[in-house]
Amino acid sequence: MWHNSISDFDRVVAIGGGHGMGRVLSSLSFLGSRLTGIVTTTDDGGSTGRLRKSQECIAWGDLRNCLNQLVTGPSIGSLLFEYRFNGKGELGGHNLGNLMLLALDNLCVRPLDAIRLISDMLKIESQLLPMSEHPTDLCAHTLCGDQILGEVSIDQLTTPPRALSLNPAVPATREAVEALTQADMIILGPGSFLTSVMPPLLLGEIAEAIQHSQAIVVFVGNLVAEEGPAGQLTLLNQYRWLEERIGAGRVNAILAPEGHTAPELAHCLVQANLGEAVLPHRHDRLKLRQALDGVIQSCHIAQDKAG
Repeated sequence: MWHNSISDFDRVVAIGGGHGMGRVLSSLSFLGSRLTGIVTTTDDGGSTGRLRKSQECIAWGDLRNCLNQLVTGPSIGSLLFEYRFNGKGELGGHNLGNLMLLALDNLCVRPLDAIRLISDMLKIESQLLPMSEHPTDLCAHTLCGDQILGEVSIDQLTTPPRALSLNPAVPATREAVEALTQADMIILGPGSFLTSVMPPLLLGEIAEAIQHSQAIVVFVGNLVAEEGPAGQLTLLNQYRWLEERIGAGRVNAILAPEGHTAPELAHCLVQANLGEAVLPHRHDRLKLRQALDGVIQSCHIAQDKAG
């Protein structure tokens, strides 16, 4: 069936974390219940990291940020959800939204139940799912044979690792796998490649669901180079990391800023001006949506030629 734009799709799934994921979700929030976000839960820094160490919970920070990006209008609930405590005491630096999610998690059977309760409170229609409902850390395997545990430590590496894994191994959230099997489009990124985009793909069930899905798979590249080891990975390097997890040729399109020259990616590279006018390092919501519409149309043209 021919679809002219993303608004024609029944199910769109975005995967990632941090501010990049938030931009995608806010750009596509008009989809309402047809939009699902699968959020990385391996962060071990800041308020989230402190809660993880003391409560042995999943990382709530990226989920909180993504929920906030989906709020359509300011309210007392949304203001409370983003409130951060000042001072140097035990509460200093903690985000109230993280504490609210943790409290609801303790009251509920599943972390997903806590997210749904907050979504209802904030009147969010789109579905947000943690990549796993079990605590786990990102582990980097270096060229020297060392294992570096935790996102904060991995971001301090001077060179990219040779591989990543999750420690301990955990199952994917079953609703996340189901959403991927039903997806018309799957969006990976933008965001920190090693610590936001890659962690969900390290879950075998998620990687396999993407590999066997009939969805259009789009990787949205960052507009500026990252700091840390991921900044040393070229777009082609990132593409190969993705292929290693979800299968060769499974990425149908790469959305990237103008100026990239990678002959090996000529078959899937779509270059566009995607930055905001005021903050060019941040994806413009409307430009991103229009670029995704363009990808859909180009994929249909490619299928027609192949057929």
